[in-house]
Amino acid sequence: MRVRRKAAVNSTRPRLSIYRSLHHIYAQVIADDTGRTLASASTLTAGLREGLKSKRSLAAAKAVGKEIAERCIKGGIKDVVFDRNGFLYHGRVKALAEAAREAGLKF
Repeated sequence: MRVRRKAAVNSTRPRLSIYRSLHHIYAQVIADDTGRTLASASTLTAGLREGLKSKRSLAAAKAVGKEIAERCIKGGIKDVVFDRNGFLYHGRVKALAEAAREAGLKF
């Protein structure tokens, strides 16, 4: 809730929300002022699904982070607020965030 409160105050930056399950990892860029999803990527995305050996590895999380950053930059979004959804900043969550930063997303 703290991250979402900060994102609501600063509505110029959309929110990069992630969710990880036991088998997959999902990322969405959400504009909170309109409630619309601007970009999304996951290990279930057609382009990523075939190229991954395992859907629950660090490599899969890095691929999703790179993909979401590329989709955001293509859509004209460079700055986001990172919402880890209560998950610890460790492991797959950290790998996704670092890959998104390396691909050009700022948060």
